Amino acid sequence: MLVALLLTDVAVLPLHGTQTPCAANHNPEGELLDVLVTDGVVTAVGPALARGGHEIVDGGGVWAIPGIWDQHVHCLQAGADRGRLDVSGTDAPDQLAALIAAEIVRLDRNGAERDAIVSASGYRSATWPRLASVAELDAVSGAHPVIAISSDCHTGWLNSAALRLLDVPPREGVLQEAEWFEVMGRLRDLPAVRAAGEEGLRALVGDLNAMGVIGVVDMEHAAAWRDWPGRVAAGVDTVRVRASVYPERLDEALAAGMSRGTPLDARGLTAMGPLKIISDGSLGTRTAYCFDPYVGAADLTCPRGVLNYSQEELLALATQARGAGLEVALHAIGDAAIAQALDVFGATGAAGSIEHAQLVRWQDVPRMADLGVRASVQPAHLLDDRDLTAACWPGRESRSFALASMADAGVELRFGSDAPVAPADPWLAIAAAIHRSADEREAWHPEQHLRIGAAIAASTDGWGTISPGHPGDIVLLAQDPFGSPSDSTAQMAARVRSTRPLATFLGGRVVHSR
Repeated sequence: MLVALLLTDVAVLPLHGTQTPCAANHNPEGELLDVLVTDGVVTAVGPALARGGHEIVDGGGVWAIPGIWDQHVHCLQAGADRGRLDVSGTDAPDQLAALIAAEIVRLDRNGAERDAIVSASGYRSATWPRLASVAELDAVSGAHPVIAISSDCHTGWLNSAALRLLDVPPREGVLQEAEWFEVMGRLRDLPAVRAAGEEGLRALVGDLNAMGVIGVVDMEHAAAWRDWPGRVAAGVDTVRVRASVYPERLDEALAAGMSRGTPLDARGLTAMGPLKIISDGSLGTRTAYCFDPYVGAADLTCPRGVLNYSQEELLALATQARGAGLEVALHAIGDAAIAQALDVFGATGAAGSIEHAQLVRWQDVPRMADLGVRASVQPAHLLDDRDLTAACWPGRESRSFALASMADAGVELRFGSDAPVAPADPWLAIAAAIHRSADEREAWHPEQHLRIGAAIAASTDGWGTISPGHPGDIVLLAQDPFGSPSDSTAQMAARVRSTRPLATFLGGRVVHSR
């Protein structure tokens, strides 16, 4: 193992952080500095540090930031998704069925087994003109089990063969929320699906490293805290992981002695993460739980969205987590779900985050700050949900992804991707946060944009300007991401979206270099 690494002549980007162990700012204007990493930890930052006894990497004037964290990834799902048929962009059930039919023709022509599973992902049914039916997939699929997963992973559209394969009673329509999550677990654990997911996960980690990502919070429905030690032992060892647990396996984790930060592998790369609770649904499935009904909700059983847990159940789970020393990552997208989540944090004293925090009432923003609850947001979702918000939540758009309001109120922001729901690209997320548009249109509610320094800080797990005591997790960039003061937010976002690190270090070890 590398004992000491000296990065020389780097421009250390000044960032505000919440975990910085000292207040010193080691980035005087225009000064190039050296960064010494010893046994995985930054031990010195300053000009012209002693060169002896270290492996030296000459930065040559490039920029250095802390390693990036993706605070919300479904690692195994993201891995499996790499091999699924992409059905994003379909506008109606018959369009998706046509893509499935064409894929089955292709598979059969290439000699696939007649009962080979056909998996697809990426559709968004919220604006479809009608609901989907099992019969539509049956009409085009023959003996093949067909499983189409919505872009937000909150809905599964299966044909009859897939329902039988996954032991689901016959039905006419789709599965969603808690019912679907249970079935998705059975799908995930089919040997061939699991193997494909693990292979894809390994490739995903390499892609993350190339983006500068050295840490993830794995929100996978599987027992992620049990799976990661084996992955590290098998060589998937270039990323730090905080592995979550879901309510159905909480007792199992607690019986194993798990609490916040419990090391899961001998090298200390993986640790126990939060209790993840999915309290409501999503905008794309029209199940996020809101105070007001969805527009055009006549076909919905629950016109205001869906709650997956009662208040009493959430209170009991949060109390149990707090008593065991676990944080709570409480998925809440709709404004009513966010208000309920804050009630739960306030009543139990549990620590943690609201995952997504998408549609928030103004009176709940200062409440989130007062409770010390983090907002774990995926800014790239605002690019996908801009038009859908106008269609489903008209009049509420200004309260959607209210990043500036939360930051100004003192809410700690942490950014992630929610992969496979959005690409596992932190630079896309940062760009979305600072400009709130990815096409020719003007920024969507530009009053809620973040400054680039705040957006990068929200992507680095709370670490500010690289200082002694930080992990030796460092990303080198060819250009100053702050750019010129004269840049528009659109220019800045375009530059940030194209950013690809020169090198990524994990504990002083090179895990990516170009």
